[in-house]
Amino acid sequence: MIAHSVDDPFYYLHNFQQVLDWIELRYADLLNEEERAFIRQFAEQPRPARALLVRMVMRKGELFRPSKLAYAEIGPTLAALQPLLELGWVSNDSLLSLEQLFQLLRKDEIASGFAAQLSRPRAAKAELYAQLQALDLAARPLHDWLPDFPEPIVTLRLQALCDRLRLLFFGNLYQDWSEFVLADLGLLRYEQVEFSEDSRALRQRGDVDMALALHRCGELVEQGMPLAQVLSEVESLHSDNPWLLRRRSRLLYQLGQHSERLGDWNLALRIYPASLHPQARIRQIRVLERSEQWAQAFELASEVARQPAGPLEVQALARMLPRLQRKLGGPPQPRRARPAAGLIELQLPAQWAELGVEQAVRLHLEAQGGQVHYVENTLFNSLFGLLCWEAIFAPVPGAFFHPFQSAPQDLHDPEFQARRRALFADCLGQLDDGRYRQTIREQFRCKQGLQSSFVFWQMLDESLLEQALACLPAMHLKHCFERLLEDIQSNRAGMPDLIQFWPEQQRYRMIEVKGPGDRLQDNQLRWIEFCAEHGLPVEVCHVRWLEPSA
Repeated sequence: MIAHSVDDPFYYLHNFQQVLDWIELRYADLLNEEERAFIRQFAEQPRPARALLVRMVMRKGELFRPSKLAYAEIGPTLAALQPLLELGWVSNDSLLSLEQLFQLLRKDEIASGFAAQLSRPRAAKAELYAQLQALDLAARPLHDWLPDFPEPIVTLRLQALCDRLRLLFFGNLYQDWSEFVLADLGLLRYEQVEFSEDSRALRQRGDVDMALALHRCGELVEQGMPLAQVLSEVESLHSDNPWLLRRRSRLLYQLGQHSERLGDWNLALRIYPASLHPQARIRQIRVLERSEQWAQAFELASEVARQPAGPLEVQALARMLPRLQRKLGGPPQPRRARPAAGLIELQLPAQWAELGVEQAVRLHLEAQGGQVHYVENTLFNSLFGLLCWEAIFAPVPGAFFHPFQSAPQDLHDPEFQARRRALFADCLGQLDDGRYRQTIREQFRCKQGLQSSFVFWQMLDESLLEQALACLPAMHLKHCFERLLEDIQSNRAGMPDLIQFWPEQQRYRMIEVKGPGDRLQDNQLRWIEFCAEHGLPVEVCHVRWLEPSA
């Protein structure tokens, strides 16, 4: 797509038209008659009307005062509104609730317009609302509320349609029109990937409907609708689209978590078996345990243990099975061994706590020599993203379908690596023959600032990069990168907080920092165990704050 300069006053209109052209080219068979008619009629309208409509679409809400829609490039607002009113794309006689009216009007306008109904017209706006709310006033058009109000209230009637179009373009509803503005300003830049003819997230009209329904269900949870009602809606949604199935599983998992927080074990046990989320089976066992259904929990845990999905389940079952055996009257089980990591115990000045425990430890260690960086999950992910850039952004059919993607849409699919097996083999093979340093440096220079789910540009400067390339053995990087590819969703987090380099000696160590009362999380334990198994130097640092003597 062509980026338009924000110096062009109609840049937003050009961006919107590009989206319509993109959708018409790639999703024509998924459009309904209303959407086709809108795309056709939109192009026929005067430019001021088109521009004003796009301005409203890109703003928050659906209700507007024309006086708040004043744009120099558009000209007189009421004139620009007229074609939109004739088409029914906006209206000026919609029913307005008291709450909506209060959101649009100033306090003085409310006080003068409702003077007869207000006992205390000079009160704060919130109190004015309380006074009128007590009258239980029904929704009505603006002219019935305030006959002499000097301007109409305009309602945008196309929001649902534009949301569907936005969904078709982005494949989601969490990205919005601001992506274009940020790209036009150069604040966000994306890798340009060639799109194949079948590069579509949504493949049939039913996919559009299901994506919208899943989004609505998520909103209903946030609005406090009873979980059982939301679950019934989610259970009625089915698709063979892998992307939508992941979203459905993620939503079900969230519903299960909500049910647990409410202590509704029966509902949680109804939800988790329907979710393909990687932690759903473990949560199901945990709910059986918390509801004291020991035998059922042990039976399911034993079944999962026979064919665990990955290290996450192995780790959780190592704790659960012995505990459940004890509950069922079995013999005591040996405690799980702690990971074989070195231990650092520090007492640091209490005033350093203001820095944060990680930065306090960084300063302390750096004073003893070497270069210490607070990197957590950013460094190894970034090095992986740079070395494997060409594999990650390969134009695999269906992986990229719009120009604002920081990762392929199948990134968390089980087949992600398999679809790019030869590409990843070539990338990781460079760690065997020494080519990796040149590749990482070239990608760091050529791809600088391009959005990536792996590369943290704000953290990775040239100095840190060169220290990492000098001190991290290629085989250590390969072990870490292979682990990432085994389960990107689970393994891209949990890495140690700090890394300490000694460039002259070409060595390093990683340090996981824990403040008073803090403990290692499961994903951190898995990384520490992995490092110990493969000979990567890692230590755990426990910090106590030393209060100054009186």
